[in-house]
Amino acid sequence: MWWLSLRRRPPFSCPPNPISGGSISTDLRVNERIRVPEVRLVGPSGEQVGIVRIEDALRLAAEADLDLVEVAPQARPPVCRLMDFGKFKYEAAQKARESRRNQTNTVIKEMKLRPKIDQHDYDTKKGHVVRFLKAGDKVKITIMFRGREQHRPELGFRLLQKLAADVEDLGFIESNARQDGRNMTMVLGPHKKKSEAQAEVKAEKAVTTAAREAEREAEAVAEKVHREEHQKTAPPKKPRRRSENLDPDMEA
Repeated sequence: MWWLSLRRRPPFSCPPNPISGGSISTDLRVNERIRVPEVRLVGPSGEQVGIVRIEDALRLAAEADLDLVEVAPQARPPVCRLMDFGKFKYEAAQKARESRRNQTNTVIKEMKLRPKIDQHDYDTKKGHVVRFLKAGDKVKITIMFRGREQHRPELGFRLLQKLAADVEDLGFIESNARQDGRNMTMVLGPHKKKSEAQAEVKAEKAVTTAAREAEREAEAVAEKVHREEHQKTAPPKKPRRRSENLDPDMEA
């Protein structure tokens, strides 16, 4: 590159290259705001130019119609890079918005069971747990002991293990069963992220909506065909005859 023709000075020790990885802050000193006598210059494609005077670095930036951006002020000398700073800030803002859009608040649902729950109630509770895990939510399972049941903690432990095994395709044990006063708790985590689960739900809704619309269209077509067939098979209507009692003058 044309800026490589600059006379280089022996390299100074500095921290690892901040350009090779990680993110660059948008709150940086740019161009004339950089007030140091010399900088370690990096080209727009990441190539190392070397240590140059600040005047030369600014001149190169102006000739290339780029900005001189101080990306590592803590280095000695500071590291500066040639880049389109406006474009960089725009892309950084886009990435930040996309990151915030993909972030979802962690929701922990709770399901309470009794150690001697009957099968029907168990199936109902399990259905709720399945729905929560499919939606990408964590589920806290609480076994509530009463009276003499407190002396049989193994009942609650076996119930928690059974529930975890029944939903293992959708979730995993994130927090093992533990005694919490009179209760025993366990936390199940979903295999899928919240964003992935929401995307699947939207896709399923879209498929269902499309299927319903196709069904309605098919019914409308079938109804139209039925009417047309009925019109073809129906006997022709007899033409109206003039009444014999009409006044001849009226017929004239």
